[in-house]
Amino acid sequence: MFDIDSTRPASPFFTAEHNEWRTQLRRFVSREILPHVADWDEAGELPAELWPKAAGVGLLQLGHPEEYGGIPADIFHVLVAAEELARCGAGGVYASLMVHGIALPPLVHYGSPQLKAAVIPPVLRGEKHISLAVTEPGGGSDVANLRCSARRDGDTFIVSGEKTFITGGMRADWFTTAVRTGGDGFGGISLLLIPADAQGVRRHQLDKKQGWWCSDTASIFFDEVQVPAGNLIGGENQGFLPIVHNFNQERLGIAASCIEYSRVCLQEAIEWAQERETFGKRLANHQVIRHKFAQMLQRINTTQAYLDLCAWAEQQNCLKVTDVALLKVQATETLEYCAREAMQVIGGASYFRGGRTERIYREVRVNAIGGGSEEILRDLASRQMGI
Repeated sequence: MFDIDSTRPASPFFTAEHNEWRTQLRRFVSREILPHVADWDEAGELPAELWPKAAGVGLLQLGHPEEYGGIPADIFHVLVAAEELARCGAGGVYASLMVHGIALPPLVHYGSPQLKAAVIPPVLRGEKHISLAVTEPGGGSDVANLRCSARRDGDTFIVSGEKTFITGGMRADWFTTAVRTGGDGFGGISLLLIPADAQGVRRHQLDKKQGWWCSDTASIFFDEVQVPAGNLIGGENQGFLPIVHNFNQERLGIAASCIEYSRVCLQEAIEWAQERETFGKRLANHQVIRHKFAQMLQRINTTQAYLDLCAWAEQQNCLKVTDVALLKVQATETLEYCAREAMQVIGGASYFRGGRTERIYREVRVNAIGGGSEEILRDLASRQMGI
């Protein structure tokens, strides 16, 4: 087997502790995920016992507050986790297993002590689940124009509306939900923690997806759902800041996953080319094929260097919006290129289900769209440049 790690550039940002975490997590993925992931993908769901197992190696707790059962970690520990989970080649694993990574931070940073104590510990133990509910049928990244409403009635909010494309929505016990409590625009948005079993909450599974088959995805319907005012996360009409608080880390995580998916594609293409014979010699001996590998690695390592610098800047609280936006775009473009080139090298065999490259190719677009589409992020970067 080709050692793809031999192509990873040395980095001053990863310590012995980070490398040990990678080794530990790789053992977990090799033992608990890789042998089963193809079956999970075909079945359309992950087994419930995967969450407690992930908690058993410290994966779910990574970077969350110690007082609620979390484990101290820096951004590079988090990126290692994203990379190692991506090695299985099924994006639905990372998306569903780690969805609390985007749903919990608003609660951690802006929630009341009572909400934190009730929700965070069981989620980090893998006993309960929480999802982020922001996207609506009428708009994806256009958060400022969301329509799901919550009107105040004394000590209660009455919520009505719909959310869609909610990752982990069928399994969730709580939804960190963006609602409109005020006027138009960002200034009228609040965040509410809504129990999934509250009266008036319905959910519908969305299972006709191009990729992420093993990650449950749902539409959520709120029909006059009564939510205690104490479930407000942050101030009323002040929900936009909690929503965007985690954007940087989310996009860094997506970039790390895309880089590792690209490495998987490169590895599988090289291994195929070393074994396959065409026109009397190994496929890997054809110059046109070797050039493909060089170009794939060039893009992978360039994007890795950009990611490392952006992660360092995030750690120093000086990450520019322009950089994290363009990093995410570069990572998904690198993934698209590498997935395509790997498919070309492997040929017809890559078109049949069962291999990692085939799954990754199907999931290129969800990475390019989710977490901010390439078009939106380029526009965001250009506006940050003052253009």
